[in-house]
Amino acid sequence: MVVAEVPKLASAAEYFFKLGVEGKRFRPTVLLLMATALNVHIPEPTAGGVGDTLTTDLRTRQQSIAEITEMIHVASLLHDDVLDDADKRRGIGSLNAVMGNKLAVLAGDFLLSRACVSLAALKNTEVVSLIATVVEHLVTGETMQMTTSSEQRCSMEYYMQKTYYKTASLISNSCKAIALLAGQTAEVAMLAFEYGKHLGLAFQLIDDVLDFTGTSASLGKGSLSDIQHGIVTAPILFAMEEFPQLHAIVYQGFDNPENVDIALEYLGKSDGIQRTRELAMKHANLAAAAIESLPESNDEQVRKSRRALVDLTQRVIMRNK
Repeated sequence: MVVAEVPKLASAAEYFFKLGVEGKRFRPTVLLLMATALNVHIPEPTAGGVGDTLTTDLRTRQQSIAEITEMIHVASLLHDDVLDDADKRRGIGSLNAVMGNKLAVLAGDFLLSRACVSLAALKNTEVVSLIATVVEHLVTGETMQMTTSSEQRCSMEYYMQKTYYKTASLISNSCKAIALLAGQTAEVAMLAFEYGKHLGLAFQLIDDVLDFTGTSASLGKGSLSDIQHGIVTAPILFAMEEFPQLHAIVYQGFDNPENVDIALEYLGKSDGIQRTRELAMKHANLAAAAIESLPESNDEQVRKSRRALVDLTQRVIMRNK
């Protein structure tokens, strides 16, 4: 899907889909598991084998959502790296560092347009609307991050809203799209959405922890990158509740490296990391609860996929990269 006529654009668009730098493929994994977890077994028709073509066609359409989601995700990474002036991504040079900002922006645009074509081909207006909203959310979240007032920087509520837009909206709305394509009820679609939302929030909260605790090698990007960019995340927000004197430091911002050191010192003395992990666990458990609330099924494949989705909620918490 990412093949382009112009060689330069082709190599830029394919940059993060190449073997070795394809990333964790976390989102497509979740979506393909969700597809199986929700697919009610269509009874075998007596003649013509129509049931089978129905299920394979549905699977292809759901797989399309996984592809679209991954392309939107990678496009957002390419654009974010330009905005952040990042030089590393997934352990290699970022596309903007290797090929320049202009090509990185165009490659992101190209991936988004390919995702749009693929989305249109599904001919499902509700699904198109969901995924279009996701792209709007990615832009909104990134803008919220760039343009915070001092009050907003210190607000847990603002931070969680921004995190939903930047990280959780994509996975939650894609999970919902998988349910809608399967012809599920509004209730089941909502449970799929809730799973994605809480999993996405847990995922990002752990990312925020790893930004402080993870080693650069295992994280694939320089540790402390958030705070050095002046981005205040959950661990610091929790530390501020314990040490109000941190407010003054956060107000001043982190252009001064001394302020980063002071903030890290307070963070070390506080329960910030622990409380962020606990909040992530809360969201992981809510995600697991959504799966456990799905209508019961005796189909072994369905049950297996649901167990895997529940298992993923714990893996998200325990990971160190």
